[in-house]
Amino acid sequence: MNLNKTIEKKVLGIIRDSPKGSIFFVESFLTIGNSKAVNKALERLTAKGIITRVAQGIYTCPKQSSLLGDVMPSVEEIAVAIARRDKARIVPTGVFALNALGLSTQVPVNVVYLTDGAARKIKIGKRNIVFKKTTPKNLSAKGNISKLIIQALKSIGNDKVTAEEEKQIIGLLKKEKRKNIEYDIILAPEWIRKIMRKAIE
Repeated sequence: MNLNKTIEKKVLGIIRDSPKGSIFFVESFLTIGNSKAVNKALERLTAKGIITRVAQGIYTCPKQSSLLGDVMPSVEEIAVAIARRDKARIVPTGVFALNALGLSTQVPVNVVYLTDGAARKIKIGKRNIVFKKTTPKNLSAKGNISKLIIQALKSIGNDKVTAEEEKQIIGLLKKEKRKNIEYDIILAPEWIRKIMRKAIE
């Protein structure tokens, strides 16, 4: 068996041992061979229909649904996987943060994340993941809910938050750990702090 076939077999073994829906990069297999050989193996496995190419250099073995057939990873799952690979921190922003909190039904074409990793745009089908370089302060929030709310409120803007939106936000913040809010509140502008304080008064 030649070297390329051996690498392909090893790559396939790792993929088959991983949960369905896992996301793979060339870097996922560099203990097996160099990037050129691994890339060729992934291309061959894609051509055989064993894995699916999600974007350039990003692959998955889709979950199966009796109703939907192949179920591809969500844009959020892909972004998290990229951040994990790059050992970078990310936080959703803009319309995507509003959507994640249920404050908007709009599904953005560009899913924007702030990051301390590399700035880039990755095309996933008809949508894009956009990583925007930011300062460490914008990524320092601890609470999963409170960090989303800070970015969502920044997207809405000062003096533009409706009474209904504020009520929803306070309700969401009450599900966050108090110690996380107390930590994260320091990172927010004062007009956002006023709203956050109402959740812990």
